Parts: sequence; structure tokens; C-alpha cells
Amino acid sequence: MCGIVGIVSAEPANQQVYDSLLLLQHRGQDSTGIATADDATFHMHKARGMVREAFRTRDMRSLLGNVGIGHVRYTTKGDAANERESQPFYVNAPYGITLVHNGNLTNVRELSDDLFHIDRRHMNSSSDTEMLVNVLATELEGQIRGLELTPDQVFDAVGQVHERVEGSYAAIAMIAGHGLLAFRDPFGIRPLIIGRREGKRGRVDWVVTSESLVLEAAGYEVVRDVDPGEAIFITQGGEFYSKQCARNPRLIPCSFEYVYLARPDSVMNGISVYEARLRLGDRLASTVEKYAPIGDIDVVMPIPDSSRPAAMQVARKLGIEYREGFYKNRYIGRTFIMPGQAQRKKSVRQKLNTMSSEFKGKNILIVDDSIVRGTTAREIVEMARAAGAHQVTFTSAAPPVRYPHVYGINMPSRKELVASGRSIPEVAREIGADNMIYQEVEDMKAAILEGQSQVTDLEMSCFTGEYITGTVTPEYLEWVEATQLS
Repeated sequence: MCGIVGIVSAEPANQQVYDSLLLLQHRGQDSTGIATADDATFHMHKARGMVREAFRTRDMRSLLGNVGIGHVRYTTKGDAANERESQPFYVNAPYGITLVHNGNLTNVRELSDDLFHIDRRHMNSSSDTEMLVNVLATELEGQIRGLELTPDQVFDAVGQVHERVEGSYAAIAMIAGHGLLAFRDPFGIRPLIIGRREGKRGRVDWVVTSESLVLEAAGYEVVRDVDPGEAIFITQGGEFYSKQCARNPRLIPCSFEYVYLARPDSVMNGISVYEARLRLGDRLASTVEKYAPIGDIDVVMPIPDSSRPAAMQVARKLGIEYREGFYKNRYIGRTFIMPGQAQRKKSVRQKLNTMSSEFKGKNILIVDDSIVRGTTAREIVEMARAAGAHQVTFTSAAPPVRYPHVYGINMPSRKELVASGRSIPEVAREIGADNMIYQEVEDMKAAILEGQSQVTDLEMSCFTGEYITGTVTPEYLEWVEATQLS
């Protein structure tokens, strides 16, 4: 889970990319970077930390040109503390390419061998994004015919990337002197959307980014989502080209985008994230009715902010009072994406504070968007009891997370997942709740997909153990777990 953006404009791109990254900050807080193109010259700045901390006035002034890409990083592979892992990544041939990437490649072992022994390319980091830009560069070099680089040559190269690369990837690249390239994996696991607006001097400005809220904030109209397997090429002069580059594309986006990752004011693949979360609340309420004595629950409370729509619907449907018992410090990062368990535990207390008057002597039903490691849930239950709650029922708008997620979310180890190998009552005891209620898998799927026909299936591997790319084996999962924990 990272946030990416690419802009081709009649005006300088630096401030536009920066503003877009501020809106995508929820997708990653480990590091950030911007690269711009001034004709055939690249300018780049990247640093650890959040966007507002990383760029000073002198950095922005050095980012010249009307084409730019940007990235906010949430570490899923590599070292979060190593600035060499920060994006964008750059290779100098052919032409010069800079690239940002959201996702996770699942055949990095094979790619590493091929890049070194066959393509004769050297990696300076353990980042799969560096692998991706080198695969793209190799395939683009093999497609160049004559003196001019054409869109068809670019698209043929992306087609070869699809043949070599496995996993999830939404990527945006700049090719020096030519323009901006964006492409999405053949399953469309990670999001990517296109916008346009009328620019200055009669030109059209273009943006490609992770979430639609970027378009709305900057006055772009939504053109459409990038199709799975599709590539978009926009010249430095603003000419737009597109082509389907995959053999058998299928749209199967990640369910976790709708449950937790995306901002509620975004629309992804034609589905409103906010409305999907409301429907998740409706479905969860029906499950709560089955498994909990409703008359014993005094109030429904959300864990702010992403669970609030679901909690409101649970309260409305059950006819129980909705109350805000937890106050959120908005200057602390999202605890789920903190890099370490100890850091997550510390940040829960820094991020949330209880209002004791809402808890004393009451039976509380807490709604969270999901429970992954259980660290946050355990701390929240302890805080509710310390504030005077009589009983605590903990509910999750998502099903139990029992399996590793290998497509761009940091859930590599089954040992870290509180629901892995445990029954639901055992999870309740583990987090200290009196009762634990999860969303059903089919209810989650139905809630997200309801009311539209564009998306007919979802990537739900962390809930079901079924990996849609088809090459994620038990041996691979063991290797991922061993390398992440070593």
C-alpha cells in the first residue's frame, strides 16, 4: 500500500505533485519522493518521513519541469529506515527512466536471478520497485526500432513486463524526453485512475493517481480507471495514448482498499468507498443480531476514523445509541502501518484517548474496520475497561485475517495475525473482550460489490487463503515469512 501520482501539465508540476501527495499521505508515511522532467533532464528529491517534513523551499525550486511523478511509501518489502529504498527509482538507459510503484511483486527471486545473469543489470537495494524499473528498461530497450520512440514500442515493452512480472503493481514512470507512462497489473489489484482538465495555452493537463480524491481536489474531471493490464502513455506535449497490453486481464481489486486503506471520499473502480463501508455496517449489524444479546448493549462506538461509517450503520440498524467514546490525535500516523509491533503498541495510546463519561457502567459494542495483529484491539479493550466499561463486545467490519497478504500490505507472517490458528472465541480471549464478532466473508464481498456491475470479484486472500495470481505457493509464503522476520 503506497500512494502514487503522475502529472503532465502546461504549468510546473512540482507543486501539483506535492499537493497530490499530501492528499495521499494516508497511504504511506515511511518516506516520500518527487521526480520531475524538464525536457530530457530529471530532477529528484526523496527523504524519509511525511510529505510536509521532506520538502523544503529549496527542494521544490530544484524540481523543474511540467511533468512529474510522486510517491508516499508504506514499507512492504525492504528496510523502512533505508533511504535507498525510497522511491522514485531511476535507471539511465534507455533514455533515462524514473518510476514509482504501488504493490508487491511475488516472483522477486526469479527476477533477481534473471536481471543479474541474463539482463546484466545490478540492483542497489532489495526493493521490488527497483526490479520493476529495470525489467521495464530492459524490455523497452529491446523494443526500440529506429531513432524515434513510439507509443506502440512502449506498449510492446509493457506487454513483455506483464509476461515477466507476477504480483500486484500500479506503476507510473517518466521516460526522459518523451513523456509519462502508467500501467496496471493484469488483475487490477492496486488502484489507478486517470483525470483531465483544461490547462493553460489551450493544452490539456493529465493526472494518473491512486485515488480519485486527488482529481476532485485539483479540479480534474474523472476520465476512468486504468483497466487491468492496460498501459497509458502521455507525451510531454499532452497527447494521450492507451492500449491493453495483457493477454487475459481480469478486474479483481483488493478488498482491503474498501475496508481500510482508501480514504472514504474516493471512488475506486466505480465503487464509492464511503458507501461500501456503510453497506459493510449494514451487513455486520445482521451478524451482530445473530450472535449478541442486543438488549444488553448500551452504546455503539467506532474506532476513528475508517470504521465510523460502518459503526453508524450498525447503530442505526440495531436501534442502539451511537456515541463517540474515543478521541483521535490526528497528528499520529495510522497504527496498522507502523513498521514494528512495539511502535504500534506505543502509538495506540498516543493516538486514542477515552472519554470516561461515555464508558462508565455501560455495555459497549466497539466497531473497528478490521483486526490484523490484535495489538490495537487489545489496547482499545484495555482502555475501555480502564474508563469504566462494564462489558466490551468487539466487532470487525472485515472477516478474520487468517492468511498472509502478499499483494502490497504488510501482513507477511501468520504468527503475527491474531486470527491465524485461533477460533473466534479464542480471539476474544486474546484481545480481552467479552465477545468477538466478525463480518462474514460473503457478506463483505456482497457489501462492497452491491449496486454496480463493473467489478464482479475481489482479491480476498488474507481472508480466504486463495491467491488470484496462481503462483503463490506454501513454499513462497514460508520464504516471505522467513525473510521478513530475519
